[in-house]
Amino acid sequence: VAVVGGGLVGLASARELVLRHPSLTFAVLEKEKELACHQSGHNSGVIHSGIYYTPGSLKAKLCVQGAALCYEYCDQKGIPYKQCGKLIVAVEQEEIPRLKALYERGLQNNVRDLRLISAKEMQAKEPFCRGLMALDSPYTGIVNYRHVALSYAEDFQKAGGRVLTDFEVTNMEMAKESPPESTEGLKHPVVVRNSKGEEVYCQHIVTCAGLYSDRVSQISGCSPEPRIVPFRGDYLVLKPEKCYMVKGNIYPVPDPRFPFLGVHFTPRMDGSVWLGPNAVLAFKREGYKLFDFSPKDFGDAVLYSGLWKLVSRNLSSGMNEMYRACFLSAQVKQLQKFIPEVTINDILRGPSGVRAQALDSEGNLVDDFVFDGGTGDIGSRILHVRNAPSPAATSSLAIAKMIAKEVEERFGL
Repeated sequence: VAVVGGGLVGLASARELVLRHPSLTFAVLEKEKELACHQSGHNSGVIHSGIYYTPGSLKAKLCVQGAALCYEYCDQKGIPYKQCGKLIVAVEQEEIPRLKALYERGLQNNVRDLRLISAKEMQAKEPFCRGLMALDSPYTGIVNYRHVALSYAEDFQKAGGRVLTDFEVTNMEMAKESPPESTEGLKHPVVVRNSKGEEVYCQHIVTCAGLYSDRVSQISGCSPEPRIVPFRGDYLVLKPEKCYMVKGNIYPVPDPRFPFLGVHFTPRMDGSVWLGPNAVLAFKREGYKLFDFSPKDFGDAVLYSGLWKLVSRNLSSGMNEMYRACFLSAQVKQLQKFIPEVTINDILRGPSGVRAQALDSEGNLVDDFVFDGGTGDIGSRILHVRNAPSPAATSSLAIAKMIAKEVEERFGL
């Protein structure tokens, strides 16, 4: 089995498969020279507890299971993390009913140790934070997910798996003849080719290609839908001498009218504090800088009818996001709703991440897992993980169990 994609989901899935099937041979194919370079290495680092998701949904179940598995795994492997908690803070009276509904939802999802707290209790936890009421989630934590991903890779390799980096998959097809030096005939009938013409022969393929999941799927003759539209999230950082103002994660109450969450305060494992992010269309799928541009990526996005339908429904919030991306004072104004003491002199521009947002042709954000196979001979030998939505980093070990089960059922392993 070849697993395409060396991010958290690909590596966790490969690890789970090799541990379940030690007699089979597995390889992970990653286009970059290093693993976990993109979404897995450019994220907030939060271990989410599972509050936001619809009760009974796959996202809710996998997040709650995944958080417990993540903490357990980090303990086993000695990977440092901090269970610093999270406050979801209501700053307007109209947000209180939504906050109480979130609390009920969290209880239904079996989120641990969740409680509603008063403004006074909130200030005992976060002295600089202002608000009317908060939802306290002490089970939320932070970790460096790149360390987690590299540990998955180490487990995979120790169990006999091979990791091939600098292997950008450009073609998948049924082999016409057995590979050179093979004495087994067509035991491995699928050939995966990279941009340098190198080949890997296998029986089955699992793709976990993140920002390129739609393109990798198309290479094998599968549907281009759902399409990936990249959204860049730019973070600000608190100056080191001001980091004392934030102890744990501070989040807003989500507004159901808008597709993205809004700015929040996120402490990091290195002691820094990230603020944000915004959400703006990225002009390149791996474009982490403001002026990064790819004609192909940009063209794919703007010529897609689904994007324009999303834009037309969220025009004012989209313009606000663009404005905030350009003017720091607009970002600071949002942050001051929670910590009034933050000023423009306390912040610097920080790193960015790009989110692989799956979008359907009607302009709806695809909010759940999408598995896809192809057609014909090759289709029965491929499983594409088309969408592994946030919080996929938190849920990666739980997602891996689900993907392994899907692989076993589809391929009869």
